[in-house]
Amino acid sequence: MTETDLLQALACGEDSRHQFKRDATNADGMAAELAAFANSGGGKVFLGVADDGSIAGLDSAAVRRLNQLISNAASQHVRPPLHPQTDNVQTAQGLVLVVSVPDGLNKPYMDLQGRVWVKSGADKRHVTAREEMQRIFQRGGLLQADQVPVRYATVDDIDERSFGRYFERRYGQTLSAAGLPVDQLMENLKLAQDGVPNLAGLLLFGKQPQRMLPVCQMGAVWFPGTHLADMRYLDSESIDGPLDEQFERGMAFLKRSLHKVQAGRGFNTLGQLELPEEALVELLVNALVHRDFWVSATIRLFVFTDRLEIISPGHLPDSLTPVQIRTGMSNRRNQVQAEHAAHILPYRGMGTGVPRALNAWPQIDLVDEPEINQFRAVVWRTVQTSAVTSVETSVETPQNPLKTPEAILALLSAQPAMTLAQVASQLGKSTRAIEMAVARLTESGRLKFVGPKKGGNWKVM
Repeated sequence: MTETDLLQALACGEDSRHQFKRDATNADGMAAELAAFANSGGGKVFLGVADDGSIAGLDSAAVRRLNQLISNAASQHVRPPLHPQTDNVQTAQGLVLVVSVPDGLNKPYMDLQGRVWVKSGADKRHVTAREEMQRIFQRGGLLQADQVPVRYATVDDIDERSFGRYFERRYGQTLSAAGLPVDQLMENLKLAQDGVPNLAGLLLFGKQPQRMLPVCQMGAVWFPGTHLADMRYLDSESIDGPLDEQFERGMAFLKRSLHKVQAGRGFNTLGQLELPEEALVELLVNALVHRDFWVSATIRLFVFTDRLEIISPGHLPDSLTPVQIRTGMSNRRNQVQAEHAAHILPYRGMGTGVPRALNAWPQIDLVDEPEINQFRAVVWRTVQTSAVTSVETSVETPQNPLKTPEAILALLSAQPAMTLAQVASQLGKSTRAIEMAVARLTESGRLKFVGPKKGGNWKVM
């Protein structure tokens, strides 16, 4: 790093990739900094720099002392050990020691107290939430959510006919000819463990997967305008079932919510979908296959008059960026599910899906949102203004206001994991009013809460 490069980096201030320190004397404190960077994509520590980015400078003796401190911290105070690189940069104010920490390959990295540190903005914090710890283990390849056995599930929850059709289609042999029980075959295919179906096995071949996996579904809403906070909707659906059924129903919802256009063809020909079906297929399959199962949220399909959004729980894994996936780079989050989905869904698993979608329809924004742990694919529509106006006018008349119960059902259909306090905030009502309305909806059989009080989900009947 040259002095010019250093000054440019310091001018940008501290962030999740750059930490300024005037000095360091404690090996445990330095170990926490190094571990946080290694667990969070890598970064640089600038020693000899004040918090405001001004250079305080170090003499040669301080540089030797700090190099020894960093070496000890990285090798003796972090588990597993790290191997940072240091760079001494000469400035007019003195030396600046730049410590470069690569993204760790053996996550999670811990200090001597067993604490896992991650970056939080320009600061750091140690991880305490179970779901976040699980995601870190997943990034380190130590734990895959789709391979975790589902509590209380048994082989009786598997649709044997569905599994049998898949097995015969892929391996050219019937279940009876295989000569092994279903639970053993599933275990051989990494779809079960000790006779208990894992998440991938239940979601691919379960009779009613959402009975034990309530968040593994989709919520779809067709809005009459362009705003998510709109209290009206034209159509909504909770899409559950095994993965292939969710895909078929999700595509059906998108198709009936979009316009059919003439596209220069004859009057007597069938209308053509305003957006290329290939693009929708690729984006929907990616959401279904690569969602983060450690995040307690559903996949959401939102259709607006100017765009549609496919929102997948979990931001891009590791250091993958939207720019990279546009070029075909990929990182399988759910390896077993992806491997079997390639033989069930229109999915290849080679990272070519997003480039194909963009080739079919370039007006797609890929938005990674790590701060709220989700990924959005925004597909922009090019509909006729007159068509949009007619739709909006038809639903904005005073005769069609959406009553509170219907608004609650629409929200919970799209986001089943919402709390009643969140619903109240979204609708601008008191929590007590929402609780009373939900009680009436539950009593009438239109709404049901599934699962434990913490971690359960709403199901619109």
